[in-house]
Amino acid sequence: MVSPKLQIASSAEEITVLNPFDGAIVGTVVASSPDDVGSLLARARRGAAQARALPRHHRAAILEKAARLIEGRREDFARTIVCEAGKTIVQARKETLRCVNTLKLSAEEARRNAGEIVPFDAYAGSEARQGWFTREPLGVIAAITPYNDPLNLVAHKLGPAIAGGNAVVLKPSELTPFSALKLVDALAEAGLPAGIVTVAIGGADLGRAIVSAREVRMVSFTGGFATGEAITRSAGLKKLAMDLGGNAPVIVMADSTLDKAVEGCISGAFWAAGQNCIGTQRILVQTACYDRFREAFVVGVAGLRCGDPDREETDVGPMISAAAAERAEAAVQHALDAGATLLCGHRREGALYHPTVLEAVAHDNPLWREEAFAPVVILERFDTLAEAISMANEPDYSLHAGIFTSSLADALEAAAGIEAGGVMINDSSDYRFDAMPFGGFKHGSMGREGVRFAYEDMTQPKVICINRN
Repeated sequence: MVSPKLQIASSAEEITVLNPFDGAIVGTVVASSPDDVGSLLARARRGAAQARALPRHHRAAILEKAARLIEGRREDFARTIVCEAGKTIVQARKETLRCVNTLKLSAEEARRNAGEIVPFDAYAGSEARQGWFTREPLGVIAAITPYNDPLNLVAHKLGPAIAGGNAVVLKPSELTPFSALKLVDALAEAGLPAGIVTVAIGGADLGRAIVSAREVRMVSFTGGFATGEAITRSAGLKKLAMDLGGNAPVIVMADSTLDKAVEGCISGAFWAAGQNCIGTQRILVQTACYDRFREAFVVGVAGLRCGDPDREETDVGPMISAAAAERAEAAVQHALDAGATLLCGHRREGALYHPTVLEAVAHDNPLWREEAFAPVVILERFDTLAEAISMANEPDYSLHAGIFTSSLADALEAAAGIEAGGVMINDSSDYRFDAMPFGGFKHGSMGREGVRFAYEDMTQPKVICINRN
């Protein structure tokens, strides 16, 4: 994910968060500094002891009650996402309901994923032994979350961590802290003891101080590659789990249902104004249907309604800041100057960058090889599926991919050949169910989210063996 310049006014003590659409003040939060990390970690250590002592049914009950509280206040949570992140109200409501589901899934994991019987007698000489392993908390986990899903991505870290009996030092994005704070408040209201989640809001220096602390046993990070690499250099000997973004390809075969492919690709490319790590960035269309797809796709994109994210009819809201939109605009202009063709869009109004479609983008251009994290999509034609799979795999990193086809053989060939953490068949790349494993392939791939998989990353097996002799 691309890290924007901060659209904040800050002092040494507080951060003022601004609405990305109109610049209105959303509110202020107290900022932490690296000097505060000692006291933050002391609180987290006490919280770790409390978390470990909580019976599993208490952890589950707290998570379930928090889910009910958020569901009952879902409009308030959604409006908070709109104000600080610029997501449209329709998209913000969906994110809120996903958060509810993530917490419910975490509650289920707290109850059921306690360990397994170990078949010691499967090994000669161990017939008189029997035992099991349990899943035990790691202790203190540092969770660092981005601005693009400011509620549900926090839930994806807090829910499994709490289910596993851990304490968390949470550093949400300085651009969108209020969704995270409201989630933490809901957990506290649901009965989570104070100290199990400690919130720290601040900049990169604060993040470095947290992740480098010896008592932090795991860092769970969602964000950009540069920040991820910096974390690996400073973290020391601890577990790391990172979601570092992608550049998702979607293949459209000539035998696909074209209307479905067009609709899916439009949603996949422009959800959350393209600020989506599994958002569709490159659409590879078979030559036999390329012209028909291009015409229908461009008409559909040009019809998207851009503007105030608080309005029900808005399809695409602002990017997180004017600076982020300016970078998207500059990246597109660079591609155009190098010979790409503009099919629609490439118009900026402050933080609002209109959905943009390009074709004939050179394969050595950054828009082809790197994550745009913006409402920008590339169309490219191909002849054979093998050619499309090869193009899909050109970037050094990958999260999700998609293919539209009516051929089971082609779907399975693409699923086997595309190097990605997930291949969506007859869906765009941006489909995600919060229970499924989620993470990257190739460069920067470290761990998986998805509640069960994050829970297992955030716990450690402990073996108990009884010798009956």
